Amino acid sequence: MAYSSGMPLLVGLALLAFWLYCLFDAITTPDEEARNLPKLLWVVIILLLPLAGGLFWLLLGRPNGSPAQRGPFPPPRPSRPEAPKGPDDDPDFLRDLDRRLRDEE
Repeated sequence: MAYSSGMPLLVGLALLAFWLYCLFDAITTPDEEARNLPKLLWVVIILLLPLAGGLFWLLLGRPNGSPAQRGPFPPPRPSRPEAPKGPDDDPDFLRDLDRRLRDEE
């Protein structure tokens, strides 16, 4: 089998991508969801030990749940409660207003 000179470059790019993924995942994980160590310590471990730190993060620090359940981004915040309606958006108010206007005529 011939040795390709591009192989070290591909391995290096794969390691860089893995390191960046783990670092981004640790940074975007909410503090209370990191397991076994504080989130800041996980980020430092991933920065100092790229391959081992990333593996440790995935195995020991990442929140429980599959990536499909958790997703790459934090869950959306609950939607705000519905804003109060203005008088012109309330059908009961408009009906009552129409009735009062007719009574005046």
